[in-house]
Amino acid sequence: MPRRFLMFTTRDHDDLAWREREAILRFGGLDEDELFWVRLEREPMPQLNFTSWDGIILCGSRYDAGAPEDQKSLRQVEIESALDSLLENVISRDFPFLGICYGMGLLANHLGGTIDTNRGEVIGPADLTLTQEGSRDPILTGVPMRFEAYVGHHEGIGRPSPEMKTLIAGQDCPTQMIRVGTNVYATQFHPELDLEGILFRIDFFSDAGYYDPSDRDAIESSVRATDTSAAHQILRNFIELYGSAPGVA
Repeated sequence: MPRRFLMFTTRDHDDLAWREREAILRFGGLDEDELFWVRLEREPMPQLNFTSWDGIILCGSRYDAGAPEDQKSLRQVEIESALDSLLENVISRDFPFLGICYGMGLLANHLGGTIDTNRGEVIGPADLTLTQEGSRDPILTGVPMRFEAYVGHHEGIGRPSPEMKTLIAGQDCPTQMIRVGTNVYATQFHPELDLEGILFRIDFFSDAGYYDPSDRDAIESSVRATDTSAAHQILRNFIELYGSAPGVA
């Protein structure tokens, strides 16, 4: 029986959006017809029958979840209102969910955690470590205690909510992966990015405040020396854990 995963994005640039989808397909081990895509920047949140899906993936965004409300565009406010309702259902059902970067911030907002710009990280590689809780979690099966992944974000979790169990820790941004309940996960790093993907984003976001342009050569050198296979394993594990039993909730 084909697996059925739902992917939400808010990208307003087609090339970036399609690259993101292709990476989720490739590193998740999904066929084209197993990943259904909703681009919230151009279409409304659909009515969901959760029993029809294996899991939900909420990808990164140009939006900052922790920005002051009066600095958010009307479209961002509308999207985040819809996603807040989605998260309410996801958490109450303990439905399989993986939030990536922006998804982590929205989950923290929803649960009453704090987000601040002191936890931002320059685009590039980060050294990550499994916590004791993480070492026991099935989504991290096969992932070494220490590994590298690509990051790049203006903000991060300042204080997790009590419901958020930290599975992976970092240095500049201590909360890098969390779990809520049994089946709801989020990462600050990008488990879907490989070298080609991060080089594209270094170029695409060259004037978006993710790094000092004078550091570009050093950043590109550092990402070329990074092995992100362990991060990809996390995405694959999520798909394999939940991709065989539609109707968890």
